[in-house]
Amino acid sequence: MDFVIANKEINDYFQGNKQCFEAELLSQAVTVKDKITEILEVGNIDLINNAHKLVNCVLEGKGEELQDFAKQEGILWATHALTLSFKLEWVQAIRRTLWIFIERYLHEKQLDINFFTLEKHINNHIDQFLNAFFINYSTYKDALLKAQRELVEDLSVPIIPITPTVCILPIIGEVDYFRAKVMEEKVLMEVSRLHIQTLLIDLSGIAEMEEEVVDQLMKIIDGAAMMGCNTVITGLRPDVVRSVIKLGVRFDTNTKTVGSLQQALKLYLK
Repeated sequence: MDFVIANKEINDYFQGNKQCFEAELLSQAVTVKDKITEILEVGNIDLINNAHKLVNCVLEGKGEELQDFAKQEGILWATHALTLSFKLEWVQAIRRTLWIFIERYLHEKQLDINFFTLEKHINNHIDQFLNAFFINYSTYKDALLKAQRELVEDLSVPIIPITPTVCILPIIGEVDYFRAKVMEEKVLMEVSRLHIQTLLIDLSGIAEMEEEVVDQLMKIIDGAAMMGCNTVITGLRPDVVRSVIKLGVRFDTNTKTVGSLQQALKLYLK
Protein backbone atom coordinates (compact mmCIF):
# COMPACT_ATOMS: atom_id res chain seq x y z
CA MET A 1 0.00 0.00 0.00
CA ASP A 2 1.10 3.63 -0.53
CA PHE A 3 1.92 5.44 2.67
CA VAL A 4 -0.31 8.42 3.36
CA ILE A 5 1.64 10.95 5.39
CA ALA A 6 -1.15 13.31 6.32
CA ASN A 7 -3.17 10.99 8.51
CA LYS A 8 -4.29 11.20 12.10
CA GLU A 9 -2.73 7.91 13.15
CA ILE A 10 0.89 8.87 12.50
CA ASN A 11 0.38 12.30 14.04
CA ASP A 12 -1.01 10.61 17.14
CA TYR A 13 2.02 8.33 17.15
CA PHE A 14 4.44 11.26 17.16
CA GLN A 15 2.41 13.08 19.81
CA GLY A 16 2.35 9.96 22.00
CA ASN A 17 6.12 9.59 21.67
CA LYS A 18 6.94 13.27 22.03
CA GLN A 19 9.37 12.91 24.94
CA CYS A 20 11.12 9.95 23.32
CA PHE A 21 11.43 11.97 20.13
CA GLU A 22 13.02 14.87 22.02
CA ALA A 23 15.47 12.56 23.81
CA GLU A 24 16.53 10.98 20.52
CA LEU A 25 16.81 14.38 18.87
CA LEU A 26 19.14 15.65 21.58
CA SER A 27 21.31 12.57 21.24
CA GLN A 28 21.57 13.25 17.49
CA ALA A 29 22.42 16.96 17.91
CA VAL A 30 25.74 16.58 19.70
CA THR A 31 26.89 20.20 19.51
CA VAL A 32 23.60 22.07 19.53
CA LYS A 33 22.10 20.38 22.59
CA ASP A 34 24.45 22.39 24.82
CA LYS A 35 23.42 25.63 23.08
CA ILE A 36 19.64 25.28 23.39
CA THR A 37 19.30 27.50 26.48
CA GLU A 38 21.73 30.08 25.12
CA ILE A 39 19.87 30.33 21.79
CA LEU A 40 16.57 30.70 23.67
CA GLU A 41 17.99 33.52 25.78
CA VAL A 42 19.70 35.32 22.90
CA GLY A 43 17.04 35.09 20.23
CA ASN A 44 13.93 33.82 22.04
CA ILE A 45 14.12 30.78 19.75
CA ASP A 46 12.76 27.56 21.23
CA LEU A 47 14.58 24.86 19.27
CA ILE A 48 12.60 21.98 20.77
CA ASN A 49 9.17 23.42 19.99
CA ASN A 50 10.39 24.52 16.57
CA ALA A 51 11.53 20.96 15.87
CA HIS A 52 8.02 19.67 16.56
CA LYS A 53 6.58 22.39 14.33
CA LEU A 54 8.93 21.44 11.48
CA VAL A 55 8.05 17.75 11.83
CA ASN A 56 4.34 18.53 11.81
CA CYS A 57 4.65 20.66 8.67
CA VAL A 58 6.66 17.93 6.92
CA LEU A 59 4.34 15.06 7.87
CA GLU A 60 1.22 16.94 6.87
CA GLY A 61 2.73 18.45 3.73
CA LYS A 62 2.08 22.05 4.81
CA GLY A 63 4.28 23.61 2.14
CA GLU A 64 3.13 27.21 2.51
CA GLU A 65 3.35 27.12 6.31
CA LEU A 66 6.80 25.52 6.01
CA GLN A 67 8.01 28.40 3.80
CA ASP A 68 6.66 31.02 6.19
CA PHE A 69 8.27 29.23 9.14
CA ALA A 70 11.62 29.05 7.31
CA LYS A 71 11.45 32.77 6.50
CA GLN A 72 10.71 33.64 10.13
CA GLU A 73 13.57 31.45 11.33
CA GLY A 74 16.00 32.83 8.76
CA ILE A 75 15.30 36.43 9.79
CA LEU A 76 15.58 35.61 13.50
CA TRP A 77 18.92 33.84 13.10
CA ALA A 78 20.27 36.69 10.97
CA THR A 79 19.02 39.34 13.39
CA HIS A 80 20.75 37.75 16.38
CA ALA A 81 23.84 36.63 14.40
CA LEU A 82 23.39 33.02 15.48
CA THR A 83 25.82 30.44 14.14
CA LEU A 84 24.59 28.83 10.93
CA SER A 85 26.38 25.56 11.61
CA PHE A 86 24.18 25.08 14.68
CA LYS A 87 21.04 25.47 12.56
CA LEU A 88 22.29 23.05 9.93
CA GLU A 89 23.24 20.45 12.54
CA TRP A 90 19.88 20.86 14.27
CA VAL A 91 17.81 20.40 11.11
CA GLN A 92 19.87 17.39 10.05
CA ALA A 93 19.37 15.91 13.53
CA ILE A 94 15.63 16.46 13.11
CA ARG A 95 15.78 14.69 9.75
CA ARG A 96 17.59 11.66 11.22
CA THR A 97 15.29 11.47 14.24
CA LEU A 98 12.21 11.77 12.06
CA TRP A 99 13.36 8.82 9.96
CA ILE A 100 14.09 6.76 13.07
CA PHE A 101 10.55 7.24 14.35
CA ILE A 102 8.95 6.70 10.96
CA GLU A 103 10.83 3.41 10.75
CA ARG A 104 9.57 2.43 14.22
CA TYR A 105 6.02 3.38 13.30
CA LEU A 106 6.07 1.37 10.10
CA HIS A 107 7.58 -1.61 11.88
CA GLU A 108 4.97 -1.53 14.64
CA LYS A 109 2.11 -1.19 12.16
CA GLN A 110 3.72 -3.67 9.74
CA LEU A 111 2.94 -1.37 6.85
CA ASP A 112 4.11 -2.09 3.33
CA ILE A 113 4.81 1.29 1.76
CA ASN A 114 6.29 2.81 -1.36
CA PHE A 115 9.58 3.87 0.20
CA PHE A 116 10.66 6.14 -2.67
CA THR A 117 7.42 8.12 -2.46
CA LEU A 118 7.88 8.49 1.27
CA GLU A 119 11.56 9.44 0.97
CA LYS A 120 10.76 12.06 -1.66
CA HIS A 121 8.02 13.57 0.49
CA ILE A 122 10.05 13.78 3.70
CA ASN A 123 13.42 14.88 2.35
CA ASN A 124 12.03 17.30 -0.22
CA HIS A 125 10.08 19.17 2.44
CA ILE A 126 13.06 19.36 4.80
CA ASP A 127 15.29 20.52 1.94
CA GLN A 128 12.71 23.15 1.00
CA PHE A 129 12.77 24.39 4.59
CA LEU A 130 16.58 24.60 4.57
CA ASN A 131 16.67 26.38 1.20
CA ALA A 132 14.08 28.95 2.27
CA PHE A 133 15.84 29.42 5.61
CA PHE A 134 19.24 30.12 4.05
CA ILE A 135 17.81 32.40 1.35
CA ASN A 136 15.97 34.52 3.91
CA TYR A 137 18.93 34.46 6.29
CA SER A 138 21.25 35.69 3.54
CA THR A 139 18.82 38.32 2.24
CA TYR A 140 18.12 39.77 5.68
CA LYS A 141 21.79 39.59 6.71
CA ASP A 142 22.77 41.52 3.58
CA ALA A 143 20.13 44.14 4.38
CA LEU A 144 21.45 44.45 7.94
CA LEU A 145 25.03 44.79 6.75
CA LYS A 146 24.02 47.43 4.22
CA ALA A 147 22.15 49.41 6.87
CA GLN A 148 25.09 49.14 9.28
CA ARG A 149 27.54 50.19 6.57
CA GLU A 150 25.42 53.22 5.70
CA LEU A 151 25.23 54.15 9.39
CA VAL A 152 29.01 53.88 9.73
CA GLU A 153 29.46 55.97 6.61
CA ASP A 154 27.14 58.65 7.94
CA LEU A 155 28.96 58.69 11.27
CA SER A 156 32.33 58.87 9.53
CA VAL A 157 31.23 61.95 7.56
CA PRO A 158 29.28 64.03 10.12
CA ILE A 159 28.39 67.22 8.25
CA ILE A 160 26.94 69.63 10.81
CA PRO A 161 24.94 72.68 9.65
CA ILE A 162 25.62 75.78 11.80
CA THR A 163 23.84 78.34 9.57
CA PRO A 164 21.68 77.91 6.47
CA THR A 165 24.81 78.19 4.30
CA VAL A 166 27.73 77.18 6.54
CA CYS A 167 28.50 73.62 7.66
CA ILE A 168 31.27 71.89 9.58
CA LEU A 169 32.89 68.58 8.68
CA PRO A 170 34.98 67.44 11.68
CA ILE A 171 37.21 64.54 10.65
CA ILE A 172 38.41 62.42 13.55
CA GLY A 173 40.48 59.25 13.63
CA GLU A 174 42.27 57.35 10.93
CA VAL A 175 41.34 58.11 7.34
CA ASP A 176 42.07 55.41 4.78
CA TYR A 177 41.34 55.46 1.06
CA PHE A 178 37.90 53.85 1.48
CA ARG A 179 36.78 56.40 4.07
CA ALA A 180 38.18 59.21 1.94
CA LYS A 181 36.12 58.00 -1.03
CA VAL A 182 33.02 57.86 1.14
CA MET A 183 33.76 61.39 2.35
CA GLU A 184 33.98 62.63 -1.23
CA GLU A 185 30.63 61.12 -2.16
CA LYS A 186 28.87 62.31 1.01
CA VAL A 187 30.31 65.82 0.91
CA LEU A 188 29.30 66.47 -2.69
CA MET A 189 25.85 65.02 -2.04
CA GLU A 190 25.32 67.20 1.05
CA VAL A 191 26.69 70.33 -0.66
CA SER A 192 24.00 69.86 -3.28
CA ARG A 193 21.23 68.87 -0.87
CA LEU A 194 21.86 71.57 1.75
CA HIS A 195 23.05 74.27 -0.69
CA ILE A 196 26.21 74.72 1.37
CA GLN A 197 28.21 77.84 0.46
CA THR A 198 31.02 77.42 3.00
CA LEU A 199 32.31 74.10 4.34
CA LEU A 200 34.66 74.15 7.32
CA ILE A 201 36.75 70.97 7.24
CA ASP A 202 38.40 70.50 10.62
CA LEU A 203 41.46 68.22 10.49
CA SER A 204 42.59 68.68 14.10
CA GLY A 205 41.54 65.09 14.86
CA ILE A 206 43.90 63.60 12.25
CA ALA A 207 47.52 62.88 13.14
CA GLU A 208 48.72 61.80 9.68
CA MET A 209 47.50 61.50 6.11
CA GLU A 210 48.69 59.14 3.42
CA GLU A 211 49.34 60.37 -0.10
CA GLU A 212 46.14 58.86 -1.52
CA VAL A 213 44.09 60.45 1.27
CA VAL A 214 45.59 63.87 0.57
CA ASP A 215 44.73 63.36 -3.10
CA GLN A 216 41.15 62.50 -2.15
CA LEU A 217 40.93 65.61 0.04
CA MET A 218 41.95 67.76 -2.91
CA LYS A 219 39.23 66.13 -5.00
CA ILE A 220 36.70 67.00 -2.30
CA ILE A 221 37.84 70.62 -2.29
CA ASP A 222 37.82 70.85 -6.11
CA GLY A 223 34.43 69.15 -6.37
CA ALA A 224 32.88 71.43 -3.76
CA ALA A 225 34.32 74.47 -5.56
CA MET A 226 32.74 73.37 -8.84
CA MET A 227 29.40 73.35 -7.01
CA GLY A 228 29.87 76.88 -5.69
CA CYS A 229 31.01 75.91 -2.21
CA ASN A 230 34.13 77.46 -0.66
CA THR A 231 36.22 75.24 1.59
CA VAL A 232 38.00 76.33 4.74
CA ILE A 233 40.61 73.96 6.22
CA THR A 234 41.17 74.20 9.97
CA GLY A 235 43.31 72.43 12.55
CA LEU A 236 46.14 71.25 10.32
CA ARG A 237 48.71 69.48 12.50
CA PRO A 238 52.46 69.83 11.82
CA ASP A 239 52.85 66.21 10.68
CA VAL A 240 49.97 66.59 8.24
CA VAL A 241 51.37 69.88 6.93
CA ARG A 242 54.76 68.23 6.34
CA SER A 243 53.06 65.40 4.42
CA VAL A 244 51.16 67.88 2.26
CA ILE A 245 54.32 69.92 1.53
CA LYS A 246 56.32 66.79 0.78
CA LEU A 247 53.74 65.78 -1.82
CA GLY A 248 53.95 69.21 -3.42
CA VAL A 249 50.26 69.87 -2.84
CA ARG A 250 49.09 73.47 -2.85
CA PHE A 251 45.61 74.64 -1.98
CA ASP A 252 44.07 76.96 -4.55
CA THR A 253 43.51 80.63 -3.79
CA ASN A 254 39.83 80.07 -2.98
CA THR A 255 40.64 77.56 -0.24
CA LYS A 256 41.41 79.22 3.06
CA THR A 257 43.31 77.73 5.98
CA VAL A 258 42.65 78.77 9.56
CA GLY A 259 44.56 77.68 12.66
CA SER A 260 41.60 76.26 14.58
CA LEU A 261 37.91 75.58 14.23
CA GLN A 262 37.17 78.16 16.92
CA GLN A 263 38.92 80.84 14.87
CA ALA A 264 36.99 79.84 11.76
CA LEU A 265 33.68 79.98 13.59
CA LYS A 266 34.46 83.50 14.75
CA LEU A 267 35.08 84.51 11.14
CA TYR A 268 31.98 82.90 9.64
CA LEU A 269 29.45 83.39 12.42
CA LYS A 270 29.64 87.15 12.64
